[in-house]
Amino acid sequence: MERKKKLRIIQFSLLFTGLLIFFFTYFNESDTSKKSEIVSQNLKNKIELDVNKKNDLNTFYNIQYSGLDASGNRYILKSREASTKEPNNELINMIDVNAFFYFKDDTILTVNSKKAEYNDETLDIKFFEAIEANYNDAKLTASRAEYSNSENFIIIENNVKITNPRGNIYADKLLFDIKSQNLNITSFKNSKINANIDLNEKRF
Repeated sequence: MERKKKLRIIQFSLLFTGLLIFFFTYFNESDTSKKSEIVSQNLKNKIELDVNKKNDLNTFYNIQYSGLDASGNRYILKSREASTKEPNNELINMIDVNAFFYFKDDTILTVNSKKAEYNDETLDIKFFEAIEANYNDAKLTASRAEYSNSENFIIIENNVKITNPRGNIYADKLLFDIKSQNLNITSFKNSKINANIDLNEKRF
């Protein structure tokens, strides 16, 4: 009798232990599955968001635009990468830009920049970051430049430095009239220079 009682106690203990093991195993697996499902869903949402962002852009590589300005001067605009936010958006954002302006007097102005914005309707161009320009024997660096086809001018401004064999010039803003080929140099902060130069004299 005592032996049967001990066997029942052992069987009950084994059954109780088995139930505990089943209980914890089931709920742990269920909890892990839920967590895994949540992580997977979050990752899926992130991927879909990234894809949607990329789909909002139309990206092109190694593109080139060319045309004539209002005075009949030819220009070529090249970019390693270009993109628009909408298919019919006239504004094109560019990376690693090279622009060439061929004037009727056979001189060439080149402008290079890290970024640019090109309007393929007005043909205006805005240059940003690490701008370098070359004209005849002069080299120019600046932080911003703008070419206006409709107004027929080029503005170069912010940290402007001109280097040529005659010396260096520092200014805040340059206004280059394409039609008359006249260059106006101004300084607002410390009046280092304020001058007008006739570019027909072959000077930048």
